[in-house]
Order: sequence, then C-alpha cells, then structure tokens
Amino acid sequence: MTNDINKVTPYNSEATKKSQVEDMFDNIAPKYDLLNHVLSMKIDVLWRNTLVNMMKKDNPQEVLDVATGTGDLAITIEKGTNAKIIGLDLSQQMLNVGVNKIKKLNLDGKISMQKGDAENLPFEDNRFDAVSVAFGVRNFENLTKGLAELRRVVKDNKSVYILEFSKVEGFLAPFYMFYFKNVLPAIGRLVSKDNRAYTYLPDSVNAFPFGEKMRQILLDTGFKKVEYKKLSLGIATIYKATK
Repeated sequence: MTNDINKVTPYNSEATKKSQVEDMFDNIAPKYDLLNHVLSMKIDVLWRNTLVNMMKKDNPQEVLDVATGTGDLAITIEKGTNAKIIGLDLSQQMLNVGVNKIKKLNLDGKISMQKGDAENLPFEDNRFDAVSVAFGVRNFENLTKGLAELRRVVKDNKSVYILEFSKVEGFLAPFYMFYFKNVLPAIGRLVSKDNRAYTYLPDSVNAFPFGEKMRQILLDTGFKKVEYKKLSLGIATIYKATK
C-alpha cells in the first residue's frame, strides 16, 4: 500500500514525486485557500479545531507543523495552545501566502515559516512537544521515511498528529466518490487553472492507507501507541501517534 501512494504523482512527468508536488502547490497557491474552503464547505475548519482540541491536552510549548501550506493549521494551533509554531513546507509560493496571512493576524512573533523537506527535517532529535501534519503525508515521496522523520523530531512520550483524508464507507460512499472524482476536480480546474492538481487529490486519497492500515504503518515506524478518530463519516481521520 505504501508503494502505491509513493507512485501516485500530480503530473505524469519524469520528475520525482517531490518536485511534482512542489510545482503543483506553487501553481495553485494563489487560489488554494478559496478552493479549500469552497470544496470542503468549510468543514476543514472543524477538522483542524478537533485536532487542536486533542493536542491541547499535551500543553505544547513548541510545535512543528509539517506541510503547513498557507498556515491554516499553524494559526489554529497557536490560537488554541499559545505555543510557538514553526511551519515547514516544500512550496515557497504556499509559504508566501501563509506569511502574509500571519502578518495580518499579528502572529509573526509566534509563527515562523520556512521552506523544507518533510523527509529530511532540519531539526535535532527530540525537539518538539508536538508535530502536526494536515493533508500532507499522502504527498510524501517516501511515506515511511517521512513518518520516521516526524517521529525523530518529537520528544519522547509526546505525539505526532496527522489529519488526512480517508474514505467514506457505507451507503453514502458512492455519492461521495462521485463528488470527489467528478465535481471536485472540475471546480478545481476551473478556479486554479491547473488541470491535474484536483485530479491528483482523489487519486492520492484512493491510494492512501487509512484506519487500521495507517495505524499499523505508524506502529511499524516505531511509535509506541497509535489511536485514531474518524471525522465526518470517514471523509477524514486524525491519527495521534505517541513516541
């Protein structure tokens, strides 16, 4: 399963998955926030709040938000925990949007943004009180390596929080998949002008391990305890993996 997700790429080119993901997010950065809220009907706000409510119990002082994008989760974490946040992302264009957003909210003293690679984190071992990733792990070129890096930089007995799309199960599944595979990419293409970005989204979600499979991958990576919570009938899942 991890091999499947590693093979799903945004563009059918010879470039590595990592560089294709970077190009894709650079392309869609100006419209990303608008599309995100429209396509999710703002339910993504609820999901991020749920993650932060779980993280609050750890009382973190310093948090790393990987695949931070335009900083929505980093901002939510700062508001909910008052922690100092480092947001890291491959895409400079996404970070540029995030930096402007953070400045407008007068949070630039609390949240810093930097370009970097989730699979080669530029931080020492056992540094952070919590690590978060929202909708980013399925974009890793090497899922196992990326998860191992998240584990490396979080402190012992502290947790990595992963918010990721999963799959709706039951009678609503066919309706959701129709929206996900047909309606969502059409709107995405229209607004972002990127023909592949919002086709890659359902493709990558379909290939991504979720639920018990993802829990087992996290345990195999070396986390001592993994729990997960399904959100909105399974559209997304939060995984809490404790080192």
